[in-house]
Amino acid sequence: MRRQRSLPTLTENAYFCLPESVGWYQNDSEHTVDRQEGALNNFSIHLVISGKGYVYADHELHTLQAGDSFLYFPLQQQRYYSSSDDPWDVRWVHFYGSKVKDYLLERGLHRSHLWSIRQTRPLEQALHDLLVEAEENTFLQLTKLSTLTYAVIAEFVNQAVPLSTNKNAETTDRIVQLLPLLQQEACKPFELDYWANKAGVSTYYFCKLFKKVTQMTPMTFITLSRLQMSKQWLLEKSDLTVRQIALDAGYPSTSYFNKKFLEQEGMTPMEYRELYWNK
Repeated sequence: MRRQRSLPTLTENAYFCLPESVGWYQNDSEHTVDRQEGALNNFSIHLVISGKGYVYADHELHTLQAGDSFLYFPLQQQRYYSSSDDPWDVRWVHFYGSKVKDYLLERGLHRSHLWSIRQTRPLEQALHDLLVEAEENTFLQLTKLSTLTYAVIAEFVNQAVPLSTNKNAETTDRIVQLLPLLQQEACKPFELDYWANKAGVSTYYFCKLFKKVTQMTPMTFITLSRLQMSKQWLLEKSDLTVRQIALDAGYPSTSYFNKKFLEQEGMTPMEYRELYWNK
């Protein structure tokens, strides 16, 4: 199955980025691309959803599977194709923009063609949303088209790690699966041993993988989750004092709760409550 939408290239526009084409190849064993250097003046991102395929990079043939991705800068040689016995399900977009190159260079995305995506679902959804918009409205809503293209780029930048560093995809997936539960139970005392055991790894390796997946330490994640809930309670539970909210959020010390809230939000819990209650 192939779904693809091509769009006109707008040489004069006010947008950070726009798509030239976007698509989805599924169970297509004949999907093959061989572009010579200088042939295509667009960036492109491909995400493998399932199956496998092959990409030439640095004079070698690499096998890509679910969760892997590849990125090309304009005018680069492109050689990739689907496996014939296990065709890949791949979503992709070709895009352009006068500032996109600087944005990607600043974040080191020029270091490799081949990447692995920490959490594939957000990027897959962003590519899906862009394809649907292109299919339904072509280029009639440029602002939305640009916003959805940027969402793809931002998700890729946020989630991509060099492919060679991703040797523990199964364990990484376990961390991803634990995040909603960890957030849900954030107000309970945090026990690193407990969560490491649930992931089936040592505490040291849990912290290392957690940082790789979320770009933050487990305790930072817990703190942000507690503050998120406390902000909601400050506005919705007018009958609760700041002290009670601090306790409910997992902080036995009101002064420490005030300190963490001030560090993150730039104001005390009471100032935050008064700010919104006075609106």
